[in-house]
Amino acid sequence: MGDPVKAEDLWRRGYAQQQAGDLEGAIRLYQASIAEHPTAEAHTYLGWTYSMQRRFEEAIGECKRAIACDPDFGNPYNDIGVYLMALGRDDEAVPWLVRAVDARRYEPRHFPHLNLARILERRGDFQGVVRELGRALAFAPEDRTLRVRLRRMQGFVN
Repeated sequence: MGDPVKAEDLWRRGYAQQQAGDLEGAIRLYQASIAEHPTAEAHTYLGWTYSMQRRFEEAIGECKRAIACDPDFGNPYNDIGVYLMALGRDDEAVPWLVRAVDARRYEPRHFPHLNLARILERRGDFQGVVRELGRALAFAPEDRTLRVRLRRMQGFVN
């Protein structure tokens, strides 16, 4: 099964490469991490890197592998939702975002609510948008931009 400590080091180095803009280097490190010891994190971050290259179907596949490694890790559920939204498949995205909301292990918890709000806004469901933004704000009360957006959207409902 390989060395989990080495695998973690590899995906963390991959993340640093990704943040530095070296997507190909990040991909190689994430793949090496997975070869050493597959983790939800390495698959999720590999998927994220693919998404940055607009390789959304591959990104979704990596997120599904992440879920197979750890179904409690919420990030890949949210990420699948985001990638489906990017592909114009909002209806398919919703159940994935709901699963992210319910995931036991997930940070930042407000993201799936923000993404659900984006879908609801496109549908013209402003009451739903206000509801999801309120839920997001409960997880990120310090987010002033979110607070302003919520107030603005409340103006559409009242």
